[in-house]
Amino acid sequence: MRVLLLIAGTSVPPPEAQAESSYVPCDNGLRCVMAPCPSTSALDLATGKVVKGVWVDIDGLPQQDKALDLSDKLYAGKLVVTGTIENRPHSFNGKQHDVPTLVATGILRTAKDSERKHCSSR
Repeated sequence: MRVLLLIAGTSVPPPEAQAESSYVPCDNGLRCVMAPCPSTSALDLATGKVVKGVWVDIDGLPQQDKALDLSDKLYAGKLVVTGTIENRPHSFNGKQHDVPTLVATGILRTAKDSERKHCSSR
């Protein structure tokens, strides 16, 4: 006799899923000979923690945000973006590495000078 158990309810998010937060990503001045390189940091405004080695994924941004000159503004830490940081695989020199990735979902505002202290190009 086979028994099929069906449980209805809400789905549980995977353990690596995080709540969305606000971040100030920027170049931190570090330079490396080989990738992955922790030359980009993101300040989590909710916790004050700086995450080093962040890859910024802007594919999820609304089209109007993508139309802005993002590369220079993100490099210099001029924007506060909303999103989550997830470990995602990236390939460097033929090798897979799990890299913290800031999955940006929106641009909140211009970053304050005090929020850009971890950036090299203040």
